[in-house]
Amino acid sequence: MTRPRVLSGIRPTGESFQLGNYVGAVRHWAAMQDENECFFFLADLHALTETPQPDALRRRTRESVAELLAMGVDPARSTVFAQSHIPEHPELAWVLGCLTGFGEASRMTQFKEKGGGTVGLFYYPVLQAADILMYQANAVPIGEDQRQHLELTRDVAARFNGRYGETFTLPGAYAGKPGERIKDLQDPARKMSKTIGGSGTVWVLDEPAVVTKKVKSAVTDTGREVRVSDDKPGITNLLTILSVATGKAVPELEAAYAGKGYGDFKADVAEAVVEMFAATRARYVELIADPAYLDEVLAAGAATAGAVARTTMTTVRERIGLLAPKP
Repeated sequence: MTRPRVLSGIRPTGESFQLGNYVGAVRHWAAMQDENECFFFLADLHALTETPQPDALRRRTRESVAELLAMGVDPARSTVFAQSHIPEHPELAWVLGCLTGFGEASRMTQFKEKGGGTVGLFYYPVLQAADILMYQANAVPIGEDQRQHLELTRDVAARFNGRYGETFTLPGAYAGKPGERIKDLQDPARKMSKTIGGSGTVWVLDEPAVVTKKVKSAVTDTGREVRVSDDKPGITNLLTILSVATGKAVPELEAAYAGKGYGDFKADVAEAVVEMFAATRARYVELIADPAYLDEVLAAGAATAGAVARTTMTTVRERIGLLAPKP
């Protein structure tokens, strides 16, 4: 029986991956490997929209492989690769861009929310569509903020198929449990971010003392009740984090902290987060000490992903009328 193909990517930026990346994405990647054919990539081309320093981007790409493996992504069960190692990605993005309306691209929230920016940022969703369609993915794990991008991908794929014949699989959202949205510890009105960083972001590789300090310094709300409420965004966020870290349901945690103050509650959240990432930190130290192995993982992933990409692009080039080069 053919397993559904799932694809997802993450940018190799920031100091490391942060708590929100793990809770909302990577832990679910690890869980879906048994029942799906998974393609996971480091979106280093997408990272260029932030104009990172060259040495930093190279370093973070290799570090990111180590982090993903330390968090449970298994290269024996999944294809792990760097986006830039597959040159067909930007080629397909150009083809799809020629079928994407300027108005469609202009409506993408990421570009609008940043108040404009580079052509690369404007074109980001088209490259993202190419990433997905290249591998004929059946499903893509997405958060609510990415749903608009998935709809653009489906629209462009349907447009291509209608004009040139059935070529691309129309992907759906991954049907698994949606990832929780973790908020910034200092500003719970916004999600935790690799880009913003600061004391409101807990990095997966933060030392225990640093995690503890950040959580204990997290913004809280008026009153002393530990409960989920619209008027308690800080406490609600911490309850979500504690629920993920302990596996206990939020109502159970609310009952456990009835009558207790914020101090004890935040100390327990900090301890739970430290424990949640203890094995990850230890495994990361082992992996990052062997860069040759990490490069081998990327090379093996690029070989598998590249074979699929070449097959897709051979079909695309033939369908759109590009003259094949002489062998």
